[in-house]
Amino acid sequence: MKGEETVSELASRFGVYPTMIHQWKRALLEGASGVFARGGKRKPEIDEDQMKELHAKIGELAVANDFLSRKLKPWGVK
Repeated sequence: MKGEETVSELASRFGVYPTMIHQWKRALLEGASGVFARGGKRKPEIDEDQMKELHAKIGELAVANDFLSRKLKPWGVK
């Protein structure tokens, strides 16, 4: 933002494409005013019920993953 380095220099320094730097800069410039706008906090994108549902799904998947990894060990699969 300060213009101390070129986009090419920043891209090579951080290992990203120059187009990503342009997109990030555009997103920052378009959304920066909303960060400082009055009106309080933004509503979270995921509510508590969704969060609980997602945590339950993570638990189910972890149990299934553990079960399958134990069942596949005799065949040498990791």
